[in-house]
Amino acid sequence: MSDYSDWIGRERRVSEDVGERLLTQYRATLAGMLGPGEVPAGFHWCLTPDVVEPEELGRDGHPRTGIFLPALPLPRRMWAGGALEYRAPLMPGDTVTRISTIRDVTFKQGRSGPLGFVTVDHVYEAGGEAKIVERHDIVYREDPKPGAATTAQPAEDWSPVASWKITPTPTLLFRYSALTFNGHRIHYDRPYATGVEGYDGLVVHGPLQSIWMQNLAASVLGKLPSNFSYRGLSPLTCDRPVTVEARQADGGGLELRVRRDEDGVVTMQAATPG
Repeated sequence: MSDYSDWIGRERRVSEDVGERLLTQYRATLAGMLGPGEVPAGFHWCLTPDVVEPEELGRDGHPRTGIFLPALPLPRRMWAGGALEYRAPLMPGDTVTRISTIRDVTFKQGRSGPLGFVTVDHVYEAGGEAKIVERHDIVYREDPKPGAATTAQPAEDWSPVASWKITPTPTLLFRYSALTFNGHRIHYDRPYATGVEGYDGLVVHGPLQSIWMQNLAASVLGKLPSNFSYRGLSPLTCDRPVTVEARQADGGGLELRVRRDEDGVVTMQAATPG
């Protein structure tokens, strides 16, 4: 793969207010899936989205690579995971500035072929204070080859301290995409999701699954988790019921996961020290 070191350190700043309409829409979209707080966990992903003209979109509906993110020679993009530090809660009316910086670009050879990883750091500032600090992990990969699908194994049963039952619907996916101005076609264009990217249905957003776990953690803790790390493991597609659950971790804190009810496969896991 080519050298992309000249992309490292590139920075972008965008600002937006925590407006009442957007906050009301977030609460309505995620009713029954939110923890405490005037601005619930994960709302910051609705702010300062990437906005480009139609001619600057890639085949997948995202802003094409080469604008802010490097143009890797791999077509499929996935939100692989990341980590959040909630230093202080956002508040209604805050003017939030997101400072995004490309931290690293690396390549690895996976079981299904070459993988490209882009790590982006985000800082969300309001009132001169860094309220949220985030590491965002993006992975790029080749289009699927015929017969390349693998079967994940069911996970062990837990004794959770809290859990939610959720069935993601096409309406939920559409509304969350609208909230975040996310044009990624795997979330609303079934022929594209199945015929081009090889999924078995509309794909549930990685950040949406993380939001479920963040808010479940906040419900258990009674506050935003100070630190929260998460990682995607298997795709989750629409209309498949899941259990979002949390259990006490050894040494304190919580372990969390999203687990498909039909086969016990974990699609995303997370942890927070409290």
